[in-house]
Amino acid sequence: MSRIGKMPISIPSGVDVKIDGSTVTIKGKKGELTCTFQPTMIIKVEGDEIIVTPADDERQTNAYWGLTRSLLHNMVVGVSEGFEKKLELVGVGYRAALKGSDLELQLGFSHPVLVKAPEGITFEVPSQNEITVTGVSKEKVGQTAADIRKWRKPEPYKGKGIRYVGEYVRRKAGKAGKE
Repeated sequence: MSRIGKMPISIPSGVDVKIDGSTVTIKGKKGELTCTFQPTMIIKVEGDEIIVTPADDERQTNAYWGLTRSLLHNMVVGVSEGFEKKLELVGVGYRAALKGSDLELQLGFSHPVLVKAPEGITFEVPSQNEITVTGVSKEKVGQTAADIRKWRKPEPYKGKGIRYVGEYVRRKAGKAGKE
């Protein structure tokens, strides 16, 4: 039995849920998301809650139960509130700027790095050293932030690189002869 799968998902006001077989479409003030789930999951709307139950008692079906509920919950939260990831650039000369809807990064390379905004994702640059990635899909927001971070991961000696806000970078001592 899945502890997460058993929990109902409350539908906030202003969010519309349509179920067509195993395809679920959720519309809200921030946007619209559609996802197709395993046919072994029974998804029902009862009142202002979404209930997910397995169709049978197979091991694989139970494995998808909690996943299906989590994905549905993320869809509901995404279309009603949205998701965001904040990144910070640490390093001399590292900075970010918006070029239209795309992101231009100066990361110590001989050329600027241009990151195109995927569909449904918006970038904000509150300051030169901060980037905010926002969107309705938790998966797309997280993947876009990870792709940006991949250009310069934080290194352990000076701590330079792109990191998530609040991320702890474990520092190493340099050469033993230096003090």
